[in-house]
Amino acid sequence: MATTSEAPRNPRRNNAGGGIDDDKLVFETSDGVQPVSTFDEMGIKNDLLRGIYEYGFEKPSAIQQRAVMPIIQGRDVIAQAQSGTGKTSMIALTVCQIVDTSNHEVQALILSPTRELATQTEKVIRAIGDHMKIQAHACIGGQSVGEDIRKLESGVHIVSGTPGRVCDMIKRRSLRTRAIKLLILDESDEMLSRGFKDQIYDVYRYLPPELQVCLISATLPHEILEITNKFMTDPVRILVKRDELTLEVDWLTEKMRSYNFTVSSMHGDMPQRERDAIMKEFREGATRVLITTDVWARGIDVQQVSLVINYDLPNNRELYIHRIGRSGRFGRKGVAINFVRSDDIKILRDIEQYYSTQIDEMPMNVADLI
Repeated sequence: MATTSEAPRNPRRNNAGGGIDDDKLVFETSDGVQPVSTFDEMGIKNDLLRGIYEYGFEKPSAIQQRAVMPIIQGRDVIAQAQSGTGKTSMIALTVCQIVDTSNHEVQALILSPTRELATQTEKVIRAIGDHMKIQAHACIGGQSVGEDIRKLESGVHIVSGTPGRVCDMIKRRSLRTRAIKLLILDESDEMLSRGFKDQIYDVYRYLPPELQVCLISATLPHEILEITNKFMTDPVRILVKRDELTLEVDWLTEKMRSYNFTVSSMHGDMPQRERDAIMKEFREGATRVLITTDVWARGIDVQQVSLVINYDLPNNRELYIHRIGRSGRFGRKGVAINFVRSDDIKILRDIEQYYSTQIDEMPMNVADLI
């Protein structure tokens, strides 16, 4: 059984790109990729730099420090990034940088899984590209086809859209593709889970052969790797080592200890001997609560565990099952509680649909369930 509850989260310091304090993110990057710590060092056009600072960005986020340079240098890039890491402003910055504003044809195409995200990306592009006179258009379903045609035929530099409408505009020859030099697939894992695969392939067929492709994805399921093999050439990889994303684990551990809970924590940065000692304490009941990253989602087998709390809801459906399967072992009753915010609801509903189950709001008498 699983239950859900609204819950406050740890405070996160705002940075130049998003809402997550990513100073401690650990990255696996392709050889030769070095972080660039300021926008001034990136060789960005002066008018674009003005737009970036006026928009309120002061310093590149961790993913921007690593991904912006390879993208504007023309490399194919796989960047592991999710909402709150500055990915939308990174996309906006890179497409504005590569556009030649003297050419009024579409030169950059961004595909997103939702109308809201496509529109948001277009707004950021127009804001930071204002001094460059960048023309951008959100090409999304639910809007007037006639208005799309009129806007595209009047001449735009950048299109941010959803796969279905973009594909339709290309087939109508209203969105001309001959000058497109950069394709960005935003939230690629989400697009594929929504069934856009055929439309993405359809769009790709109409694009020039020397195309640069950038793929942004929170997770890297098999379908993503399939796309990288078919669409990309020697891509630069900028991947967060999720097993070692220890910041929130450590924060939560300290918070719970300050309220006199007996808590231990474990993550991928720890040496094996320390992990073994922590697991021994937990198995023997010396600590009642174990806080851990996904490095242990599949590996913990402690018969006494009756409760799993997902402090952060996993994006991956299979990982959800592995996590909650840590409780209720060998026929015992187990309960899983998920802390969710409004932006987690779509992930929760996807998990429910995928496993044909129902995840209910947490009842007042949760202790009776354990």
